[in-house]
Amino acid sequence: MTKPLIFTISASWDDEAGVWTGHSDDIPAAADAPTLDELLAKISAMTLDLLPDNHPGVDPASVYLQITALREAEAA
Repeated sequence: MTKPLIFTISASWDDEAGVWTGHSDDIPAAADAPTLDELLAKISAMTLDLLPDNHPGVDPASVYLQITALREAEAA
């Protein structure tokens, strides 16, 4: 089994635009999407496309993405 390679995606909510904005300096990749799931899908596709150029020899099956999301708390 190949050791997992974990890339962290930093995401924050842009209230004005109504989207999550995320980036990963490890790839590098950045995207916007209305949901965290859509953001993950976009950056996941970008990661697999950019992997050979930025991390040659890494097995794509060993790549995992971790999202750290930041959004202002809303009153109930």
